[in-house]
Amino acid sequence: MDGAVYAAPLYARIIARRVLWLTLGALALGLAIVLDILTGPAMLGLTDVLHSLFLPGSADATNVVIVWSIRLPMTLMAVTIGVALSVAGVAMQTILGNPLASPYTLGLSAAAGFGASLALLTGITLPILGLFTVPFAAFVASACASALVYGFSRVRGMSSEIMVLAGIATLFLFQSLQSMLQYMAEPEVLQAIVFWLFGSLLKASWTNLPISTGLTALCVLALIPDLWRLTALRMGDERAAAVGVDVGRLRIRVFTLTALLTAGAICFVGTIGFVGLVAPHIARMLVGEDQRFLLPMAALTGAFVMVAASVLSKLISPGHVIPIGIVTAVFGVPFLFILILRGKRKSW
Repeated sequence: MDGAVYAAPLYARIIARRVLWLTLGALALGLAIVLDILTGPAMLGLTDVLHSLFLPGSADATNVVIVWSIRLPMTLMAVTIGVALSVAGVAMQTILGNPLASPYTLGLSAAAGFGASLALLTGITLPILGLFTVPFAAFVASACASALVYGFSRVRGMSSEIMVLAGIATLFLFQSLQSMLQYMAEPEVLQAIVFWLFGSLLKASWTNLPISTGLTALCVLALIPDLWRLTALRMGDERAAAVGVDVGRLRIRVFTLTALLTAGAICFVGTIGFVGLVAPHIARMLVGEDQRFLLPMAALTGAFVMVAASVLSKLISPGHVIPIGIVTAVFGVPFLFILILRGKRKSW
């Protein structure tokens, strides 16, 4: 009885602290979004941006085009990709019980790069929607990689160890195939392949943004009913099974959703690494393992990291936009080292 009396206020403080982190995360993301829209080769003032956003009819026509046709789609795409990759990363790390699991390390991003490279090298186009040929090829290749990992894992009982090994093998397979296509490509095609692989928000538009955002929203909503099962799974397969969780079925369902999240996020903008690996660890350090808070915190953290990287990509070389995939890799690797050295024992 005494234990329950002391536990209730402690639990309330823990919940309040997690809600506070979520609130701070939302505020930080909001500020980063405003800063990203303000930043670019043509530096705009806050008044110009607000006027263009809310009163476009009376604003300067050039500013309206810059804000609505270029910067807003790029910023919203950065938010979408950050949410998709970080949620996919935290779900993969949970179902596989491996802190290094992410869409990038399990080969799904490499497969998307192979699909895009193949489409660019062969020059094939879809019969009607030719504009979507490269994203469609990237999506299909990423889905095939997911099916490959699932197929091998299914044969051996869907254990986390087999899924990780199958993912690593898939990563090397598609990286090798991608290298072979680059070796065979003509210089002009090779340049297009390399630019796609860098990952760039300049490919974002009002045409592809709704597709990527809609798919991300559907997959995240589909994950919500499994939050308590994922929290139980962090205690181990046997304990999760003891409270009624069908572990194998849960892994299949969550892996399918994470594969769709990854494919939908990167098929339009190219390969972007480390967001799906680093953002979940930051979120886990802030709010712990309770998936009810970890998933939204990871989404906010991933979106913030992507938008912050977008700002940096426009400031590193004034007048130019560095591909965001390069920025996330350059700043993500040392940040991952810091996380490992400072927080590994507490967060995993």
